[in-house]
Amino acid sequence: MLSLRILLVDDNPAFLKSTTRFLSVNGQLEIVGCVLSGGEALEQMPTLSPDLVLMDLAMPGINGLEATRHIKAQPNAPYIVILTLNDNSEYRAAAKAVGADGFVSKSEIGTALLPLIHSLFLPSNA
Repeated sequence: MLSLRILLVDDNPAFLKSTTRFLSVNGQLEIVGCVLSGGEALEQMPTLSPDLVLMDLAMPGINGLEATRHIKAQPNAPYIVILTLNDNSEYRAAAKAVGADGFVSKSEIGTALLPLIHSLFLPSNA
């Protein structure tokens, strides 16, 4: 598998830093950008051309759902995984409705995120 280009979007700088550190251990994952809002993500998309966007749900201004909707409307849109502290069925349904490819609770990032990324980019032949 080639290197995957990842854009991190979260309004918490400490979370961005710890997630970058966690993902950087994997040599196949390249963090191409870290932005603090959905608006910044929309601005950076053409320049960064990520394969995957890890998007926080609750952010000031353009939230993760609205940013996801805008990104997914573009041709050749990247995969988008919603990462949030607010894990409930309503948010999961809303994320799916705007086109998100996955949903991971921030409390489960250490165990659930990498398997989800692998399932998106390395689908099984079953």
